[in-house]
Amino acid sequence: MNAHLLKRQIENERKKKKLVTYTLVLLIGLYIIFNIALDDMGIVKFLELKEKEQNLIIEIASLQNENLQIEKEIRLLGDNLFYIEKHARENLNLAGPNEYIFLYEQ
Repeated sequence: MNAHLLKRQIENERKKKKLVTYTLVLLIGLYIIFNIALDDMGIVKFLELKEKEQNLIIEIASLQNENLQIEKEIRLLGDNLFYIEKHARENLNLAGPNEYIFLYEQ
């Protein structure tokens, strides 16, 4: 009878050890997953930064295009007399001799 009780007690101890081991492994696994996903250096932060990078790349491309247009306009204003006159008429509302300007509200 004692051998049976001893065997049962050993089995119960093994079950408890397995339960504690599985619980610890589960908790450690959850901790690692939490840190990988939600930490400052985790996947969520990485994805946010990746999206921000893409937005900045698009903004930089747009600004570079705008800079090219401005540089082109500067060159034309410096070299091309026809363009200077056109710019003055359209943007500054200037007129030549014997010309009238009619301004309409939009």
